[in-house]
Amino acid sequence: MARPDIAGDARRAFDVIRAGGVGILPMDVGYTALGGCAEALKRIFDAKRRAPSKLNAMVADREIHRDIHIVDSRGAEIVACITEDYDLPLGAVAPARMDHPLLTKLSGPAIEASQKDGTVVMLLNAGPFHREICRLSREEGHPLFGSSANLSLAGTKFRVGDIEPGIVDIADIVVDHGLRKYHPYKASSTLLNVMTLEVVRFGSCYELIADILERHFGIELPPHPAEVQ
Repeated sequence: MARPDIAGDARRAFDVIRAGGVGILPMDVGYTALGGCAEALKRIFDAKRRAPSKLNAMVADREIHRDIHIVDSRGAEIVACITEDYDLPLGAVAPARMDHPLLTKLSGPAIEASQKDGTVVMLLNAGPFHREICRLSREEGHPLFGSSANLSLAGTKFRVGDIEPGIVDIADIVVDHGLRKYHPYKASSTLLNVMTLEVVRFGSCYELIADILERHFGIELPPHPAEVQ
């Protein structure tokens, strides 16, 4: 059996998204539905039956994070420690430079559905495919936004075969890389506001992230709700 063509699959998926399509793509924290324009993001939003309060997340690498997110030295160190030193995925929330070209490419309604009070969520360090498609996004100047490939509140999907037909039907390309790495968590990425330290979502690797913040920064995050008796 041949090895996965990560670079080729990322190239094909990126080209579809850049042309206005929707991709269902493999991230270590589950399959993600991605688009790069208002029409594609609306298709995803409608298919997922999301509540208006739910926001899109940006798929980004550390260079995009450093260019767009506005963080202090502590916030930057927290992100680097989690995603680089410990090689864990993170949904980093922080104020953003809304005039950055990767954000201004989205129309008004699309960007409004992808930010809250000037903050943007970025999925960072979510595996080899994520890294490659983020490189294309950065180098070719086209944004990637979306959310988990599942009906709203139906749980993150870690195999393509588990994704609901109504979600798969909107995809112009599906990249199947099998069972995703963090499937034991049964949850997508942990979302952490790296400036305020608010835990927006308890997700994959949360206990590891909490341990890192306590040991390296003296910051105690709240216990995971599942651990509270």
